[in-house]
Amino acid sequence: MRRYVLQRLVASGLTLLGVSCIVFVMVRLLPGDPARVIGGLLASEDEVTAVRRQLGLDRALYVQYGHFLARAVRGDLGLSARTAEPVVREIVARLPATLKLALISTLLATCLGVVSGVVAATHLYSGFDYLVSLATLFGVSMPVYWLGLILIIVFAVELNWLPAAGADEPGSFVLPSLTLASLPVALVARMTRSTMLEVLGQEFVRTARAKGLREYTVVYHHALRNALIPIITAVGLQFGALLGGAVLTETVFGWPGMGQLLVESIFARDYPMVQGIVLMFSALFILTNFLVDLSYVFIDPRIHYN
Repeated sequence: MRRYVLQRLVASGLTLLGVSCIVFVMVRLLPGDPARVIGGLLASEDEVTAVRRQLGLDRALYVQYGHFLARAVRGDLGLSARTAEPVVREIVARLPATLKLALISTLLATCLGVVSGVVAATHLYSGFDYLVSLATLFGVSMPVYWLGLILIIVFAVELNWLPAAGADEPGSFVLPSLTLASLPVALVARMTRSTMLEVLGQEFVRTARAKGLREYTVVYHHALRNALIPIITAVGLQFGALLGGAVLTETVFGWPGMGQLLVESIFARDYPMVQGIVLMFSALFILTNFLVDLSYVFIDPRIHYN
């Protein structure tokens, strides 16, 4: 186990290094001059040059990347070019809102997806099975920003049941979490249905039924437990994807998380903030995958990491 953890830590470090290099280059390929954006349209060339020198944009790219990497190793992601505040401080301030939204959406997607997938698998070709297939097709096909706008129009504008934006009111998380969970619940339901169909056809399930066990015990205590590994994998990957996929949802609903901060920083050409947020998203995604891999040992004792 120690050797496996060490290998994963090294691989994670190399992955973050690659991500930092890619995002460093990509943000500098964005059109527009960040010094001009920060200085303002009325700023003189001398003022723009001073801003560029202050941000270090007058140096060679490899020098800029070296300084960025040296600071990042120490936990210093620099200062925001837009607010002059430490990037780490602003990310930490926005991170809880994003994690809250992602956790609620993942919990919702897991509960609905697993239950509907199990029921669809145990009632194959029934009306509910076709309904689940239709719902999952809708969830996979519907863009989250379009679904978010529809929910706002129906529940916030027409019915006036829930707030349309912000995170101040108690029900503010309902519409964003439903929107964000639409794709994961469809994927988890499909994965659960297909995995359960495979497990329910195995010999140990027929043996359990032949012993006279209740159908509930056979399905949920025996079959579902053996189908958990691919389901847990899907849930873990979706949680990591939700952290990055919350960008559109947070923008539509005005949710004060890292996704909205990322969009604002891109428009403002705030290089340090964009780099810091992307690195944070990447680190959280890597950590999620690592925890999912470790959970296999507790789900199935036959799995060992050497």
